[in-house]
Amino acid sequence: MTTIESATPLLTTVLAPLTDLGRADAVARRITEVIALGLVTDGQQLPSENDLAERLGVANGTLREALALLRDTGLIETRRGRRGGSFVRTPAEEPVARQLARLRALGTVELRDLGDEELAVSGTAARLAAERAAPADLAARLTHLVALLREAATPAERRRADTRFHLELAVAAQSSRLTRLAVRLQAELAPVLWLPAPYAPDRERLVEEHREILVAVVAGDGPGARAAAEAHTVACVRHLVRGRLRLGDD
Repeated sequence: MTTIESATPLLTTVLAPLTDLGRADAVARRITEVIALGLVTDGQQLPSENDLAERLGVANGTLREALALLRDTGLIETRRGRRGGSFVRTPAEEPVARQLARLRALGTVELRDLGDEELAVSGTAARLAAERAAPADLAARLTHLVALLREAATPAERRRADTRFHLELAVAAQSSRLTRLAVRLQAELAPVLWLPAPYAPDRERLVEEHREILVAVVAGDGPGARAAAEAHTVACVRHLVRGRLRLGDD
């Protein structure tokens, strides 16, 4: 059994206090995003109710309501007893039909709108990361994630490595608002980007694009990092639009 009691800086940032009055549905949505992004995986135990409520800045009763919503959707299960707690329940690979249905539900106009927002967020995050982050620490983390993407064997593993790369950049930008936007956008875009063949993106191309962002960020080249991140976003959105149009012809 594994737990996420010792949170990484990335997970700590993603589970930052909520700003929308701590409603149970908002809490459930935040935890769902954490699961969807692959920051916690099947079988992992969530922090205790007291700890999780404190991290999210909500009352224990509100958190319990949120956990009940997540149990109803099958994303977690709760066990009683000395080794009890709430455990993530999600398949390693989402059924392909469900993944394609997500993409089909998005029109090309909506995809382009999401792309416009991602363009602004990812470009700004990369620029600020280059200007604000400690290069040595960030270089090690991003280099590791580029290697993970190159070596990942399944779409789910590729999605997790890609997502963590973008969220690490957002965290390195040292803007909590920007990070929250990045989390929401990655939760919407990553599941429909990393589909199986023949809808899969060119992984080697994306690895090279990540590497170009990494090089610019570590060099402290804000404008270069922004340009590389924006070019990467444009390529991903074009791929998604092509995939959506192809689905429309099925």
